[in-house]
Amino acid sequence: MAILPIFIPHAGCPHQCVFCNQKTISGQKSAAVPEAKSQIERWLKWLKPSKDNEAAFYGGSFTGLDLVLQKELLALTDELLEKGVIGSVRVSTRPDYIDAERLELLQAHHVELVELGVQSMDDEVLQKAERGHTAEAVYKAHKLLREHGFKTGVQLMVGLPGQGFASVQQTAAEVAQLKPDIARIYPVLVIKDTPLAASYARGEYVPLNLEDAVEQGAYVYKVLTKAGIKVIRIGLQPDEELCTPGNIVAGAFHPSMGELVKGRVLRNHFTLILQELVTSGAQGVIFHCPRRYESKLRGLKSCNLAYWQQLFPNLQITIIPSSGEGINLCLMGSACTPARLSHH
Repeated sequence: MAILPIFIPHAGCPHQCVFCNQKTISGQKSAAVPEAKSQIERWLKWLKPSKDNEAAFYGGSFTGLDLVLQKELLALTDELLEKGVIGSVRVSTRPDYIDAERLELLQAHHVELVELGVQSMDDEVLQKAERGHTAEAVYKAHKLLREHGFKTGVQLMVGLPGQGFASVQQTAAEVAQLKPDIARIYPVLVIKDTPLAASYARGEYVPLNLEDAVEQGAYVYKVLTKAGIKVIRIGLQPDEELCTPGNIVAGAFHPSMGELVKGRVLRNHFTLILQELVTSGAQGVIFHCPRRYESKLRGLKSCNLAYWQQLFPNLQITIIPSSGEGINLCLMGSACTPARLSHH
């Protein structure tokens, strides 16, 4: 499966949220149909036609566009569907731009998944971010999408103005109950030419440091995945435009944010178990770990191993590749127990 991305920066949005400068984030300057065509043409040079491929409109609030423009853009993906280049379409939009008329239009053009820019389920945080809607709009939009048979996605943020860890935990719990199909988690970045950049310059906004962003992202990731929600993205894509010097003013940016967050989930999980074992007198443990999880278990640049070695200096830790489905942790010289099994 491949995603064919079509960026429509800031298009359809009634106003600018404090963190948003979509032209910088997406690298595209226009939402006009000719620009969308040129993006598609570039991707078609290497994209192998398949019914598993999906065209995705990113960047703006698609359902907030003028209906004529929506139809013109969807006509482009209709053509790709007819030619067998793709098999489905997804769009991103605001929760308060969902109604029956808009959804019927999307259905008529084979849109299967709608992602909602939720960001937070805390009304106070939403107000400070100047989102222009409340959490109630999210519930209503998600319910309407499900009633019309759409798959759903949510986009969440950590580090918003006024958003403490308790607020992040509340949002994760509420989204887990909603049970969307997919989710994205974005630590807030201070992007140039945004209201948030001005607030940061005045000393009114203090972004999360990398440690706190990873810890909060790991919490959200664990809650969502435990609820059966697939997290498909953590952190903004580190593309050329976003990474141009000066574009990111401040914030917890790391090109491997996803690896850091997933590694932190494993670190937190197994630290508690290692503490138990060390307290009981253990001097050595063995992780039996499938190769696909080994880099996450070790952590980026083996940061998890370094953390455990510092925390438990007298504990010998060995990692052995295995063919199982999960990670088993056991004492040296003894059999592994099911209680030590963790799936990620």
